[in-house]
Amino acid sequence: MTIIGKQIRIERIINRNTGKTVIVPMDHGISVGPIEGLKDMKSAVQMVSDGGANAIVEHKGLVGAGHRRGGRDIGLIIHLSASTSLSPNPNAKTLICSVEEAIKLGADAVSIHVNIGNGSEKDMLRDFGTVTNDAKTWGMPLLAMIYPRGEKIKDEFDVNYIKHAARVGDEMGADIVKVSYTGSVDSFKEVVEGCSIPVVIAGGPKMNSDREILEMVKGSMEAGGAGVSIGRNVFQHKNPAKMVQAISSIVHDNASVVDALKIIG
Repeated sequence: MTIIGKQIRIERIINRNTGKTVIVPMDHGISVGPIEGLKDMKSAVQMVSDGGANAIVEHKGLVGAGHRRGGRDIGLIIHLSASTSLSPNPNAKTLICSVEEAIKLGADAVSIHVNIGNGSEKDMLRDFGTVTNDAKTWGMPLLAMIYPRGEKIKDEFDVNYIKHAARVGDEMGADIVKVSYTGSVDSFKEVVEGCSIPVVIAGGPKMNSDREILEMVKGSMEAGGAGVSIGRNVFQHKNPAKMVQAISSIVHDNASVVDALKIIG
């Protein structure tokens, strides 16, 4: 029965026709506070939903604040781990929610953040193992956000580190893995080819132009990626709904960057 449950839930966060997804993470408040674009969660969720996003990522305490009683439905991924930028070790993520608690809150999936290559890696991997076991027990899809960050990492966008990060998510039992884009179609193909589960890209810091964002999305899709999980470059955009619509046109409809830019206007 848990297999059926996972199949049903995963179609709430991944487009069942394309097998691709556009996720908008909105879990930044614990890390950096109420940043621009996330002060009014109900409005933020409404805008990305209107744009056609498949799912959002939130922490447990704001599920009610972002809940809407009307409009288009959107998948809910509850994030299970956190740290703050004020910590002496912000790369060390701690579990702050469980799979069972996420189920009670109506989650369609859960996510966990793991940073590899630092002194806290062993603790995060142990937590990752616990979560994958619980997610399997309850038939809950798991998105693993994995980044090479820490004292052993010289360049966190190096393809060798990124493909290792993706493979960690695969080996540990995640259903989807989120990693940084490596900067080119050829290099990102190495990441996708070394991973048997869907790979989505992170948006990273706020970018300078819409074209830059959309070119990154297009490159990842041409390399075989399964979509995106982009936060700041969506919810801090002047028109979040249009940006989501433009990204979705590339992810789900194979639109060109030029045509996607026309959507934003």
